[in-house]
Order: sequence, then C-alpha cells, then structure tokens
Amino acid sequence: MAFAASLAKLQAEASCPICLDYLRDPVTIACGHNFCHSCIHQRWEGLQGTFPCPVCLHHCPDRSLKRNTQLCYMTEITKQIPTSGSQRKMQEEIPLCGKHHEVLTLFCEKSLELLCPQCKGSLDPQDQPLIPIEEAAASQRGLLKRYIGVLTKHLKTAVKVYKHQGANILAVKRKMNKWRKKLDYECNDLKYSLEIEYNEIDNDLLIEENNVEEKLIENGRQISYHMFRLSNLLSEIEEKCLQTDEDLLTGVESIHNSYENIESPTIFSYKLKKAIFTLPPHYLGLHEMICTFQADLTLDPETAHPDLIISINRKHATYRIPDRLLNPQTLISYPAVLSSEGFDAGRHFWVVTIGVTGECSLGVCKESFPINTLISPSPSNGCWTHTFGPFSIPKEKIGVFLDYELGEVSFYNLKTCSYLYRITATFTGKLMPYFSIASSSESFTSIITV
Repeated sequence: MAFAASLAKLQAEASCPICLDYLRDPVTIACGHNFCHSCIHQRWEGLQGTFPCPVCLHHCPDRSLKRNTQLCYMTEITKQIPTSGSQRKMQEEIPLCGKHHEVLTLFCEKSLELLCPQCKGSLDPQDQPLIPIEEAAASQRGLLKRYIGVLTKHLKTAVKVYKHQGANILAVKRKMNKWRKKLDYECNDLKYSLEIEYNEIDNDLLIEENNVEEKLIENGRQISYHMFRLSNLLSEIEEKCLQTDEDLLTGVESIHNSYENIESPTIFSYKLKKAIFTLPPHYLGLHEMICTFQADLTLDPETAHPDLIISINRKHATYRIPDRLLNPQTLISYPAVLSSEGFDAGRHFWVVTIGVTGECSLGVCKESFPINTLISPSPSNGCWTHTFGPFSIPKEKIGVFLDYELGEVSFYNLKTCSYLYRITATFTGKLMPYFSIASSSESFTSIITV
C-alpha cells in the first residue's frame, strides 16, 4: 500500500497540471511549478504584463520558461513503470472543473469550493482568498478533526442525558406506584361511598403519570434523533478525513453547515405535584392521626371562668347558669378555660366531648391572651377558635388537630369521621388549647370533657 501510494505521487509529479498527461518537453516557470511547454505556452497565449501560474496563481513577470532536462529524464523513466488498474483509475478520476475542464488546483476559503485557475476571473468579489489544494486540505483536515472532538463530547453528553431521562421514567412509575399503594392502604377500611373519590384520584395519578411519561418519551425521541444526527455527522466527518485532498474538499461546505447548525434538544425536566390526593384528611388516616399525635390534656382551674366548675381530675368543665346579680362578671365575659398543657412546636390532636345542646367554641390561643374579659376571642387578639352548634344531640365528639409549623388548626366530627373546618395562621410563641361554652338564658347544665 505504501509503495503504491508513493508510486502514485511520483506519477503525479511527472504529470502536467494542465493536460494531466505525462510531461512533454517539461519547462519550469518562475514560481517553480512544471508544465508541458506547449500547455503553458497555450495558456499564456494572448496575455500581457503578468502571467499567472495555473497552479498557485503566482504572477510571473514575463514568459520566461526554463527547460527542465532532469525532469524530462525522470518522466521518461516514470513512463516505463507499469501502472496497475487501480492507479490508472485514480488518474482517470482526477477531478476537473465542470466549467473550464481544467484541473482543480485551488480552494476558496470563503465559498469553500474547489476551483481551477481560470475560475478566479469569474469570482464575485474578485479578491476572495484562494489557496493551493494541499494547503487548504491540511487546514480543513485539522478543522474537521477538531469537529470530531467536539461532536464526540456532545454525543457522550446526549447518551448520558438519554439514559438519565430513561431512569426518570422508571422513577415516575415507582413514585406513582408508591402513592397508589398508599392510597389503597388508606382506603381499605372505607365503604362504597369512597370508591368514587378513589377512582377520581387514581385517574388524576394516571393522567399525571401519562403526561410526564409522554413528555419524557417524546424528549427521549428528540435526544435519540439528536444522537442519530451526531453519529451520522461524526461518521461522515471521520470518513471525510480519510479521503484524498480533492475528495475531502469536495462538498466540505455541507459538513460545515451541518456542524454549525447543530442544535441540542431542550431537556425536559419534571416536577411531580406534592399534593396529589384530594381526599379530605379524615379519609387519609384519621385513626392513624389520633393514635400518633393524640395529646392528654387537663384543664387549668386558674384560668377557668367563675361559672365553670372544674372536676377534681381536671377532665371536665361544667357550666351552670349563674345568678347574674351575685356575679356581675358573667355579664361582661365569655365563659372559657384553658388547658394546663401548651405547645410551641409539632403536631397535636385532642378530643373534646360536648354534653350540651347549645353552642361552644374550641381552638387555641396565645399564652398571654386574657380570657374571661371583655376582649372577644379573635385572630387579631391571638385567639383562633371556631364555634360549633347549637347541637341537637348531646355528647358530640369533636377532634382538634394543631399543626404548629404548618400554621393550621383543623376540626373533625369523630362520630361521622367527617372534616368540619380549618383555620390557617402563622403561629409564634406558646399556644394553649382553648374551650368556651356560650352563655345562655336557659337553665341547663353544659359539660365539656377532654
């Protein structure tokens, strides 16, 4: 292979760049290039002043031609060397200018195309940079090799992202399956009335899963197509770099355009909704909530309204309609009592049994809130409560759930396992559970049990 290549180069050196045949009566012009005497004489015929070299466009000052006797002998020797079929084919395939039918010896760095010496006169503009093929091929080959490095890096990145997006699809499925199992677990003890809500949630999960999965798959297709384009371009450039100078420079413009127009696809990133479940909290583990966060409260006699009687075990508060003439304070205050226990962090659940047919208020207040005064309980005063009733049936059980960090106080009917109401706020300082029985003109006994 090396001998054949060297032989081909020797035969190329013994050939005329104009007629492409072996040199006949070879002459050397001022720039050092060699031509047949008749070929260069015909090329310069009619020219005056300067005479451009057909190969390098060097401007020779005159028609001075120097006969090259040694090259003539070398050409005669080269003619005697047998030429293989492949070598003859290479010689026959030397590209010619389609317009002037001359050897393509020049390369335009601006238009990125091969030209013959006569093409220079038809360039627009005339001063476009032209360089010999050998120099242009070396420059372009170096540039294409740099493309290979950049494209290889892009391809590795695309492969990595593609694998990552594939892993994301599995991660979405795992998370959705986990949430679906949790939903199944929480709904196992529910009756037929929950099936409709369950199906709605499951449908939401499926829509969310399909939506994210569809986008990830589509993004994967885009990345896969991007990888395909990168691979094809990389293969094309690698193949181009192995070609001869003329073949390498032929059509190199399309490779430059493809390389410069490479656009990486946008990487789709997803963020699953945190609040997927729309079921009320009591359907999603009210029993578990009570068992996990239930607080054992006792009533504080020091904070009790004069008309409230606190039991010895401090679990019951009994309200009796007082004699307002004997106790004027009952006319100007709300009968309330606080818990002995307070909370400044965490989540806590307590149960209140109300043995009354009237109204009562439950909630939390700041430790500094002045109860049993003219100041009405309100969020602006540091007291967050909700009034229940009037109850038609005594012994109602109300669950109160405090989430300090979330800033929520939720209320539940424990007999029907139904969600009742929620208060939201920003809490600071210590909060005390608050219990109040509305004043009434009727003569009956009301009892609160914690």
